[in-house]
Amino acid sequence: MRILFCSRRYFPAVSGMSVYAQNLLRQLVSAGHDVTMISQYRGDPVGTRVYGGGPPPGLDGVKIIGRRSLGEENGGDFERDIDDMIATIREEHARAPFDILHAQYGYPNGWAVLLAGRELGIPCVVSIQGGDGHWVGSCCETHRLGMLRVLENANAVLIGCESFAHEVVERLSVPRSLFTIVPGAVDVHRFAPEPGRTLGDAADPVRLLYHGRVDRRKGSLDFMDALSLLHRDGIPFAATVSGIGPDLDATRERAASHGIEALVGFSGYAAYDDAPAIYHRQDVFVSPTYAEGFSNTVLEAMASGLPVLSCVAVGVMDCIRNDENGLLVQPGDVPAQAEALRRLIGDPALRRRLASAALEECRLTYSWESVGRSIMDVYATVRGQPAATGFDPVLPLTPCRYREAPHLL
Repeated sequence: MRILFCSRRYFPAVSGMSVYAQNLLRQLVSAGHDVTMISQYRGDPVGTRVYGGGPPPGLDGVKIIGRRSLGEENGGDFERDIDDMIATIREEHARAPFDILHAQYGYPNGWAVLLAGRELGIPCVVSIQGGDGHWVGSCCETHRLGMLRVLENANAVLIGCESFAHEVVERLSVPRSLFTIVPGAVDVHRFAPEPGRTLGDAADPVRLLYHGRVDRRKGSLDFMDALSLLHRDGIPFAATVSGIGPDLDATRERAASHGIEALVGFSGYAAYDDAPAIYHRQDVFVSPTYAEGFSNTVLEAMASGLPVLSCVAVGVMDCIRNDENGLLVQPGDVPAQAEALRRLIGDPALRRRLASAALEECRLTYSWESVGRSIMDVYATVRGQPAATGFDPVLPLTPCRYREAPHLL
């Protein structure tokens, strides 16, 4: 099968989308499919600072085409980037026809793929990811209609978990039947406990890790507030914030305002290849997020043998069950987060029990071999289906807050 995969973010931008794309593409190649990926990337200083940027690297067996998102960089002109993606798909299809178009992210990529499929007669699969479901479409009428047309006209819509599907159903008033649940996954060969280390063991003081996009919507500021409560009460800890993002400076400033800057290390951009070693150097993983599509970093930490503290949030509560394979608090409840951290710091048996249960579940349920097969089953179902043509291909242009800060879309 010849497959076009259209991504909004790929390496060197380290994000959940990059990780998802790389692991899926490897599964497709190993199954013998002919795969081309078109990936947008930021090349400007602002985008590079927030995400990491620059043209995407190669991947064995995959033709990768990097397209700089010049529209996004210049006033949030997503329509310019959509036109560019369609033109690139058209050109590649003329060289060798595609059987499937698969977009990662509903807008702008899903809309681009839907329009290309309409023109070329190719069925489309769209993966709905984090921000896609949480806020894209609540920002303006253009993006609300774009998301609705993608959801209603794609041949298949993949989403990571039931709680996330429920949120999109409620927010955009679409039927649950539009969605196929395909859970997140983790490379359990890449991410595994450190050899020779007993689960639950910890340094003195216990090392707490926040790893991923540094964003207040991921709870980076709440983490600093919770650490300040531990420090006030004399609870020893060492914390690391690993990654970059839109709130990196604000998170540093919050640590300084609490007088804990000497206890919190900011390690900056972290390449995906370095991530296993990052987990191995830590004892507890902290993800105080407000919402996810399906959290890659939580799965990576679970597979690495770390106990996890996160939130009763969309995209997390589907894989973490409180006091069974992790600890959960309500999003934004800083005192509860601090109390959970106290428990994890002071109770080795709790750390061991949670880490053991999480590791076992990761290996049984969330391997990429299993998830890749599920996605390829969807491809087999939609291959040969007619592309949707009965929708209006023109969206009205309305003011949108994300045109001012397009990297947050």
